[in-house]
Amino acid sequence: QVQLVESGGGLVQPGGSLRLSCAASGFTFSRYTMNWYRQAPGKERELVALITFAGSTNYADSVKGRFTISRDNAKNTVYLQMNSLKPEDTAVYYCKVPDFLTWGQGTQVSVSS
Repeated sequence: QVQLVESGGGLVQPGGSLRLSCAASGFTFSRYTMNWYRQAPGKERELVALITFAGSTNYADSVKGRFTISRDNAKNTVYLQMNSLKPEDTAVYYCKVPDFLTWGQGTQVSVSS
């Protein structure tokens, strides 16, 4: 079955960087668009970035120019490079395949001085 395992979160100071990873299994990874979502305390889950099977990308306005999504089809992994982090980026980050219902456990990102 579809499995998604996020990692790479942590506590970072404003202006810092983190690289999130999502290891996928149970489907033909290279054929699917991959999304990164986040959910901050008390807020709805929001789409942060996506990358299509062809490598096209799209970003939420709030992260454009600071975050970069990429994928390694040989490793069945999607990444989210996050630079110039702000306190408002604090959230649990999840990856997801739009075609499937499965969510991973998420990885916590906290941005604070």
